[in-house]
This record gives sequence, structure tokens and C-alpha cells, in this order.
Amino acid sequence: MADQIKELLDKIQAEGVQAAQAKADEIEKEARSKADWIVEKANAQAAKIIDEAKETAERMQASAKAALQQAGRDALLALKKEIYAMLERLIASQVSSALNQEQLFAIIASLIQTFAAKGDSKAIVYLKEEDRRALESHFLGRLKDEMKKGVELRTHDDISSGFVISFDNGRSQFDFTDREMALYIGSFLKPSVAELLNTKG
Repeated sequence: MADQIKELLDKIQAEGVQAAQAKADEIEKEARSKADWIVEKANAQAAKIIDEAKETAERMQASAKAALQQAGRDALLALKKEIYAMLERLIASQVSSALNQEQLFAIIASLIQTFAAKGDSKAIVYLKEEDRRALESHFLGRLKDEMKKGVELRTHDDISSGFVISFDNGRSQFDFTDREMALYIGSFLKPSVAELLNTKG
């Protein structure tokens, strides 16, 4: 009887151990499956994060490159603009220096001689006040000798150097101010400067 009880206990124990082992194996298998799923999901998430980071880095690099290129173009344009402005100032300064009162008289006298032969209208000359006074004092008589109907000198506040002349009572004018002459001269020089600025290495 004792042997039967022992045999029964051994059997129960063996079955319990076997059931526990099976359960443990099932739990282990399920745990491994879950762990594999978690690792797979984590790897996928990591790959996604890496791809997004690469895309962001590439976008940022492209954006930074474009910004640098634009900044370079802007700086070059600003430099060209400043060079043209310096050229204009230099030309204006040289023209203004060249348009002294003797030169003004010579140019005005030459124009009057040219147009006096074509008609008998009066010449109206617009100058800054200082030049008007000087021409009126020293040259007006000589200018009037060139015209049948005379010469009228007028002051114009917008003229800093040079003059404007009209032979048809102001309906049309010839502008010989420093500003207009500088623009005219600059129109010939700017293409050469532009060519120099656009020449590479």
C-alpha cells in the first residue's frame, strides 16, 4: 500500500513537473516572441528615426548651401552696386571740376554760334547763381554778340554745376549739368566696368 501511495505521489509529482515545464516553455516561447516583436519594432522605429534625421540633415544642408549661395550673390550685387555708385561719384566730381566758368563760357558760346546761324530766337541759359553772376559780369556782352536776339541768363536752384540751355523759349532744352553729363559719360564706362566685374579668374 505504501508502495502504491509512493508510486501515486511520484506520478503526481512527475505530471506536475511536466505540466510546470510545459507552462514554463510556453511562457518562455511567448516571452521570446514578445521580445522579438519589441526588438523588431524598436529596430523599425530606430531606422525610421535615422531616415528622418538623414532627411532633416540633408534638407538643412541644402538649405544652408542655398542660403550661402544667395548670400554670396547678394554680396556680389551689393559690391557691384557700390562700385557703380563710386564710379558715378568719381565721374560727377571730375565733370563738376571740369565745368569751371571759363569752360562754361566756351561751351555756351560754341552752342550759341551753332544755333545762332539757324534762327534769330533768344537763348535762355539756366545756371546756379554763382555762375550766372560771373557769366553776366564777364561774358554776357560777348555772348550777346553771337545772337541776333540776345542771351538771357537765369538762375535754377537744382543746378549745382553746369547749365541748361534753350533756344525756343523753354519748350525744349539741352541739359549740360554735371548730373546729366556724368550719366552720359557713365553710360559709356559702365559696360566696360561690368565686363571687368564679370570676368572670372
